[in-house]
Parts: sequence; C-alpha cells; structure tokens
Amino acid sequence: MELGLVGLGKMGGNMRERIRRAGHTVIGYDRNPDVADVHSLEELVGKLKGPRVVWVMVPAGAATQSTIDELAELLSPGDVVVDGGNSRWTDDEKHAVELGIKGIGFVDCGVSGGVWGLENGYALMYGGTEENVAKVQPIFDALKPEGDFGSVHAGKVGAGHFAKMVHNGIEYAMMQAYAEGWELLEKVDSVTDVREVFRSWQEGTVIRSWLLDLAVNALDDDEHLDKLRGFAADSGEGRWTVEAAIDNAVPLPAITASLFARFASRQDDSPQMKMIAALRNQFGGHAVENKK
Repeated sequence: MELGLVGLGKMGGNMRERIRRAGHTVIGYDRNPDVADVHSLEELVGKLKGPRVVWVMVPAGAATQSTIDELAELLSPGDVVVDGGNSRWTDDEKHAVELGIKGIGFVDCGVSGGVWGLENGYALMYGGTEENVAKVQPIFDALKPEGDFGSVHAGKVGAGHFAKMVHNGIEYAMMQAYAEGWELLEKVDSVTDVREVFRSWQEGTVIRSWLLDLAVNALDDDEHLDKLRGFAADSGEGRWTVEAAIDNAVPLPAITASLFARFASRQDDSPQMKMIAALRNQFGGHAVENKK
C-alpha cells in the first residue's frame, strides 16, 4: 500500500526504511529537505492515491496540532490520519473530533523501539475504530516485530497513546531500580567489578531484561559512567502517567518516585542519573550531557 509519512527524524526515518523493506510505498515529508521525498504536505497528499493514509511522527503538542490542522484542509473524506508521536491521549480525542467533522478518520499509535526498531521492529499500541485501523493494518504489520506479539489494538481513540504512556511510566521505574542498584554497588568497597556483576545478571536471573542488556552496553562504553553528568530529562509521559493515576485514584509509588528522582537530577550531579541518562541514550538515542 501507499503511505504518507510526516517527520523523518530518528524514529520516522527508520520507520520509513522498515516499511519500504516490507514492499510498501512511502512518501516522506520533513522540514529538512535533505531527507524528504517531497517539499510540502500539499505535495505529499497530491502524490497519494485515495483513500489516503498519512502517518504523523512529529513532536507532541503544537507541532502535531499544526500538522493535523493542515492535513484536515488537504485530505478527503475516507482518508485516515495516524498520530504515531508521543501525544497525550486527551489530544487524540480532540483530533478525532476535528478530523471527523470532515469525514477523515483518525488512529492514535504509541510506538516503542527507539533507534533499534529498524532491525528489531516496533512495539505498537493503537486506538481507533475497527474500520480505520483496518486501513492502516498493513503498515502496522510491516512495523511490528516478527512473531505473534508486539502490536495491539488497545481500544478506542486515545487508548494507544494511553497504553504507551503507561509503558513509559513502567520504563521510568525499571530504569530507576537499575540505577539505584548500580549506585549502591559502586559505593561499597567489597564489590570490585560492578560492570561484571551487571553482566552476570543477564542470564538466569529474574531481573534480566533488554534494559539490563543496554545498561551493560553503557558500562562497556564507560565503565563507571565518569564521562556523563548525572542529569536526565523527562519526556512528559511520566508526568502524564502520574496525573492519570491521581485522576483515577490508582497508587503508583514506584513510578511517581522515579519521576521525582529525575527532577532531583536537575539540582545535583546524581550518580543514579548517570545510569538513567546512559540507558536513555542506549535505547532511544536521547542526548546526554557530558561533564565539562
């Protein structure tokens, strides 16, 4: 099938390549002309045959809103817009109404996989009507990992981004646990090879995971993380997870504490946040702050 893809950054560019490898046609637009296939959204829409599917991979908030506003004026009834960025689920509900007035379908899709997704596939969580999801399904199938798992129609519009938000909240807490354990091991005199302790946990333990593998990768690059400043940003989804927990009276002590730990990292050069920063760089290519 044909797909219009808006936003060809670290995630979007690799997604374009993976979809093309599966035999589909992708026409990509980005503000950077060096990576774009077309020079405008209008040109992108004009090159697609109806019913069109346009996948948006731009930053959440104003950038996503302006892109959807422009697409609403360019697309036709029966077309579908997919928001694959990290939008808040409440924005999805608003976008579905705005596009629905013009007869344009909307699907929200949480995407996980980071810089490794091109080769390993992307975990996908999507929300929308059965009819609109069906129009996008060949693309979901191209992006997901091999096998029976890795993608889910999570429910109504907003469900995909809500599920991805909770996924990221869990990710916060898991990274924080590894980081706290790493700092404690580094602190005591009796443990002389912390990196190899972490490596030993990769087989046969109940805490083995891909995040643990990435922690070992980071320690192989910089054994004591001396090159990093103990600062870790938050994408916003951890905050939204905690806010949703408050709204629904669901206790989330571990996730909430991990979010607050990131806030603390902005006040001090936190050893734990060196590991958090290293892990975010390993799985998502997120920027790190090196020591001056």
